[in-house]
Amino acid sequence: MINITLPDGNIKSFEKAPTGLDVAKSISEGLARNCVAMDLDEKLVDLDTVISNDSSVRLITTGDMEALEILRHSAAHVMAQAILHIYKDAKLTIGPVVEDGFYYDIDMEPVSKENFDKIEAEIKRIISAKIPFKRREVSKEEALDFYKNEPYKLEMISDLKDVTISLYEQGDFTDLCRGPHLPHTGFIKAIKLMKVSGAYWRADQTKAQLQRIYGTAFFSKKELDDHLHFIEEAIKRNHRRIGVALDLFSFHDEAPGMPFFHPKGMNIWGALIDYWKMEHRAAGYVETKTPIMLNRSLWERSGHWDNYRENMYTSVVDETEYAIKPMNCPGGMLLYAMKPHSYKDLPLRAAEIGLVHRHELSGVLSGLFRVRAFHQDDAHIFMTPDQIEGETLGVLKLVERIYSTFGLVFILSSQHVQKNR
Repeated sequence: MINITLPDGNIKSFEKAPTGLDVAKSISEGLARNCVAMDLDEKLVDLDTVISNDSSVRLITTGDMEALEILRHSAAHVMAQAILHIYKDAKLTIGPVVEDGFYYDIDMEPVSKENFDKIEAEIKRIISAKIPFKRREVSKEEALDFYKNEPYKLEMISDLKDVTISLYEQGDFTDLCRGPHLPHTGFIKAIKLMKVSGAYWRADQTKAQLQRIYGTAFFSKKELDDHLHFIEEAIKRNHRRIGVALDLFSFHDEAPGMPFFHPKGMNIWGALIDYWKMEHRAAGYVETKTPIMLNRSLWERSGHWDNYRENMYTSVVDETEYAIKPMNCPGGMLLYAMKPHSYKDLPLRAAEIGLVHRHELSGVLSGLFRVRAFHQDDAHIFMTPDQIEGETLGVLKLVERIYSTFGLVFILSSQHVQKNR
């Protein structure tokens, strides 16, 4: 007898080990039709997973938050399958879910939006066939043999430490994946390819340049239409267009990813800085400023030289290596270490708006949202252990006050912050 505890505390008993679908059907056929996966003892798994022990189960339906990510993860597999049907020589790498959809990096001939109709037609054919997603677990040796003609998959498998590796099959297509996935492709009711860009394998410019094809998917056409409408409206309000129209800022080939602010833009900048200073003074902060370029030895001590070197701009001065700072923290630590501090001095709240530079890949640069040079407002708070909770809440209150001024919101998990604190 297998006992299944549901979220409401009710217990369902089964004479033989059930799947998640069996559990759903025992409640109602309508529920079963809307289930896409299940939370089995706090781990997301496929709906056809056999439950062999007494367990807690939460069924994931199309209306649950996790379902959209599962849908888009599955949609990435469908897109990859469709591309392989059309482009026989394509080689797959990875296809993760991102904020508004998914993408897949593929080593293939260049494609453009003009190719999307053909790919989407094949995607729709795969969806209409309602092909089941089937999980298969294999050893590392079996996975290496299966992908012996797939160089990118071989590289990824070689890096895995797992003894058992999971593959997902959908008809004539198999992909390396942890899952979970939808019960079948027919659950994807609305899908659209959005754009294509270039991307280097593992973000390494010395490696192959891939085609990164983006898409999005929803459980209904209305949700997709609403999303596309939102994007159209966002394009009209794109800050890059507004920046040009109002003569606020510009970008130039002589400094890619590094904005030039015009006089009108500097008026806005000045007002923002004045507001920032006012709020931080009120919150008990002192303002600091550290150099833009610092000796290599500091970046070695901070760990940046070994772990972030490829994203830093460097120079040699008097036969000594320096780096333009990608963040303010190491300089802030030098300031604090200048003299001994008593616990009576704490908490010490120091704030800096420092100009930092990070060598972002050209393919990810995006207006003022993703740049190579920007001012970062950092807070360095030095405190005793018993002050940590109060200082953390103080930072969150400051963030909330500044965000609310501009109509922005953020959400804290109740698991981490007690309500009404």
